[in-house]
Amino acid sequence: MPEYTHGGDLTGAETAYGGVVLDFSANLNPLGMPERVRRAAAESIVQAVHYPDPFCRRLKGAIARHDGVAQEHIFCGNGAADVIFRLAHALGAGRALVTAPTFSEYEQALLRQGCQVERFPLRPERNFDLTEDFLEAVHPSIGAVFLCTPNNPTGRLISQPLLMRILERCRVQRARLVVDECFLPLSDGAGTGMAPLLGEYPELVLLRAFTKSYAVPGLRLGYALCADGALLEAAAEFGQPWSVSTPAQAAGTAALEECPYWPEEACALLRVQRPELKKGLEELGLAVTPGQANYLLFRAAGVTDLKERLLQKGLLIRSCANYNGLGGDYYRVCVRTGPENRRLLAAIKEAL
Repeated sequence: MPEYTHGGDLTGAETAYGGVVLDFSANLNPLGMPERVRRAAAESIVQAVHYPDPFCRRLKGAIARHDGVAQEHIFCGNGAADVIFRLAHALGAGRALVTAPTFSEYEQALLRQGCQVERFPLRPERNFDLTEDFLEAVHPSIGAVFLCTPNNPTGRLISQPLLMRILERCRVQRARLVVDECFLPLSDGAGTGMAPLLGEYPELVLLRAFTKSYAVPGLRLGYALCADGALLEAAAEFGQPWSVSTPAQAAGTAALEECPYWPEEACALLRVQRPELKKGLEELGLAVTPGQANYLLFRAAGVTDLKERLLQKGLLIRSCANYNGLGGDYYRVCVRTGPENRRLLAAIKEAL
């Protein structure tokens, strides 16, 4: 069986542990799934006797109203990962640029299309922040640039002025800029993201998802925003036409129409709990990156089996050993409720 290197493998963890496991490895809204979203998905099952809408018409309408974009600028897929692989095919870039560390699926999707990938290293002494040095890395042979804000796994936002300079640089070099905003609704100072710029910059592509903001990873629902219709059509052609199930479409529509402020409610909790969790981790002697999202990256110097130690106590965290630019003693944990975070801290203290 292939090795699973992402977070959220609760089935595998509970099989190994032999009981219920508290999951800190998946970066989801700590408030969980809204009841109205759960109800919409459940009620839609009666429509499963028909094929789902291949064009996601109602869902796209809800996204268009919520994100302030034209409906024809939206492409929906089976989670953001599905959209990433489709975009990698549609972009057709011969050479692309990513940061290190960052979400591994960008590079994997590009490599599968025969694209050569260059990595721009992010430095721990700078909190893994992207700097203006990145502009020079966007050279003429780069066809696509993939960025994530806040970055996964560091939780660090890219400043808006720097993003604008990168976007202008990509325009000059005729490169596509793909910005992953999936964690933006659960981060500090999220704002509206870069959607208002789509009409002016057809080379800009945005990645968004319901997975994190509404805690629905099992439904698989993500989307891309781009003013280049030809690019979205190419992405749609690379894959089967019914990639978004009826329950997923119903859940996404309900999320935006009935509980659009759910991520903001979670941010109120995160503003309290994230500093508390960071402080607790540091008091245990761990080096914590000051994240701005719903998760924290930390280093337990020299300890490469902390994930296994905690699983013995019924907790699952994310090992970051497979991230380019990080070592085997780096870990990521999501921010949950106060009692759950305190349970994590107590378990880490015992494990160390």
